[in-house]
Amino acid sequence: MTEARDPKEILKRIRKIEIVTRRLVNEQLAGSYHSVFKGRGMNFDDVRLYQAGDDIRSIDWNVSARSDDTYVKTYVEERELTVMLLVDVSRDGQFGTRDRLKADVAAEVGALLAFSAITNNDRVGLVLFSDVVEHFVPPKKGKSHVLRVIRDILTFEPQGRGKRIEAGLDFLGHIARRKSVVFMLSDFYAAGWEPAVRIARRRHDLVPVMVTDPLEDELRGAGLVAFEDPKSGEVLWRHTGGGFLSRFKKRAADNRQAREKAFRRMKLDFISLRTGEPYTQALMQYFRLRARRH
Repeated sequence: MTEARDPKEILKRIRKIEIVTRRLVNEQLAGSYHSVFKGRGMNFDDVRLYQAGDDIRSIDWNVSARSDDTYVKTYVEERELTVMLLVDVSRDGQFGTRDRLKADVAAEVGALLAFSAITNNDRVGLVLFSDVVEHFVPPKKGKSHVLRVIRDILTFEPQGRGKRIEAGLDFLGHIARRKSVVFMLSDFYAAGWEPAVRIARRRHDLVPVMVTDPLEDELRGAGLVAFEDPKSGEVLWRHTGGGFLSRFKKRAADNRQAREKAFRRMKLDFISLRTGEPYTQALMQYFRLRARRH
């Protein structure tokens, strides 16, 4: 933990994330992001000479009447969107049995989405939450702003010990008056969040991003094992023999299916990520699915 908080180490991690995510954005994600997250409409830009194949409905009759040629109107997309990253910084995120923690995956994916947004001239804001709203960064544009967002996700020390997903969503309802694209990064291991998600879904373009670890779905037998509650710090010892592993696996599968069914009931396309697995493939799959549906 001490090493991760070293300023030089943090700068190295931010720089590494910037290099990796910007390359992925430029090579794979920017176009897909632009195609599925549309602006608010089209604004008149200028007129130009009519060309074969132009839609006759775009002819500007007033300008054409004052000249000897036929002119058509051109438009540009009102592109600017507000993208909000709602990131769960509860202590559950400090868990991971592969090459990184769940919190690390959330930071990298948040950076990827943030760079995709500013590449398309969108604004990016950040809300960090546990059982309370821990930190808020108002939406802005620009590379330096995105680097600040990444730094805050990586370095922020939460004060809350629990997790209330509705806390982040309720706060969003107060600060985001206009429709925003909202990526919510969490493992969603909590109860009582469905009503808040349903309300936010009606107001915003909400994208749940589930970040979990393989060990949370399936344990392997290891005799007597200590389980520590990351919220309370309480340690419980359990023997993993007998039927414990099968009961654990079934309960984990039931919990995952319940979360996914809740999203489907609300007609929400979600992204499912696991530590130790490439996340770009899951993001591209989401973009392709969304493009087909829209």
